[in-house]
Amino acid sequence: MNQPPVVKEADLSLLVDLYELAMAQAYWSEGMDDTAVFSLFFRQLPDNRNFVLACGQQSVVSIIESLTFTEEHIGRLESLDRFQPEFLDWLRNFRFSGSVHAVAEGTPVFPQEPLLEIEGPIAEVQLLESLVMNYVHLESVLASKAVRLVSAAEGRPVVDFGMRRTHGLDAAHRGVRAYRLAGLAGTSNVLAGLDFNMPVHGTMAHSFVQACTDELDAFKAYARLYPGTTLLVDTYDTRTAVRRIITWLQENPEVSIGGIRLDSGDLAAEARDCRKMLDEAGLTDIKIMASGGLDEYRIAEIVSSGAPIDGFGVGTAIGVSNDEPALELAFKLTEYACLPRMKNSPGKQSFPGPKQIYRRLGPDGRIAQDVIAGRDEVFDGNPLLKVVMKHGRVIEGAIGSLDDQVSAARKAVDTLPRRLLYLEPVVETPTVVSDFLKALQRDTLEKVRRGWKHTPD
Repeated sequence: MNQPPVVKEADLSLLVDLYELAMAQAYWSEGMDDTAVFSLFFRQLPDNRNFVLACGQQSVVSIIESLTFTEEHIGRLESLDRFQPEFLDWLRNFRFSGSVHAVAEGTPVFPQEPLLEIEGPIAEVQLLESLVMNYVHLESVLASKAVRLVSAAEGRPVVDFGMRRTHGLDAAHRGVRAYRLAGLAGTSNVLAGLDFNMPVHGTMAHSFVQACTDELDAFKAYARLYPGTTLLVDTYDTRTAVRRIITWLQENPEVSIGGIRLDSGDLAAEARDCRKMLDEAGLTDIKIMASGGLDEYRIAEIVSSGAPIDGFGVGTAIGVSNDEPALELAFKLTEYACLPRMKNSPGKQSFPGPKQIYRRLGPDGRIAQDVIAGRDEVFDGNPLLKVVMKHGRVIEGAIGSLDDQVSAARKAVDTLPRRLLYLEPVVETPTVVSDFLKALQRDTLEKVRRGWKHTPD
């Protein structure tokens, strides 16, 4: 079979774990078609995160809206010899008919806070579990890494160089959307940059310098083709390359160079030496960009040292979120047939019932407290979960343009208490759970336990 390089959007309905289809058939077979509420959240933060920047939870609804099972899909499922013909007929007619509540793209969230809640006939919602989790997980993990890089750079631009080492083409592409929401200044990824209206940046690789007869010939060719370009100066000897550039520019003042890039060695020390040489030659407008194995910790160290570096390119660390590559998202049933449902496994206890998050800001404009509440409760603050889909259709105007989402995300990040923007982990997050939800959890668990007592041995 000729395999596509990536999963086709038309085939996303089959991007499920087998047990989701198996449970959907069991629900169908048992006549269990009441309304269910499933909540997507995480129980605890990764060790090196003080918050998670939620991304993907609104954009995934357009995929949910378009999911269908074609005759080709049905034929492939028949080959598994696990599904009854009548259930496959049900899949032929599948269209999601429920609703989605979601926080805005680029919202900082904390443990137990739903990124989204999906409500609808239980079999329909169950089929969405892995697809939704995968979609939201990727962008939230990458955005949460990217926002730390932005914070560490303290206003200096950070550019994504990570495409070549991301875990798959989908991650390389959709990651750029997450990076834009997190505040990165640009990307080297042309397709994603064009698709997500992200500035595309790039200089040269060492191979171009190596392929030319002389290093200066490489610089001259690039300057001729790309006025204002940034030149990679560490192929052989950084300081020698910069001295040659200075001589060349002094002899040819009409040549336009925008910057130099350092990609190896002691970046801070090399930046100081290069800056001194450039300034003494009167080339104060030439910027210095650094790359090469950078992450937020190295960037913070460079910035705190006062090194004259004007921007950073980050590759592997951002593309794979190297220190915290996973977020333990959970997609749990919290209500079925109008009754609260919960899980009580050790370390994995959940709160039953549909929910709302109320975010209250302090006088300084930063988050003072988040209240995780029942959906029908009312508290001071801004309710974060908004209805973005009803009856299986995206609500017109409920989801803003990407430009609007980026603007809103930056404002949301600006509301974070400063201690949460530091790279060091903090002990406490500004969240409380309402008394109603705590009581509902106790009552639900007690009812489950009473049911155990009436179960025959």
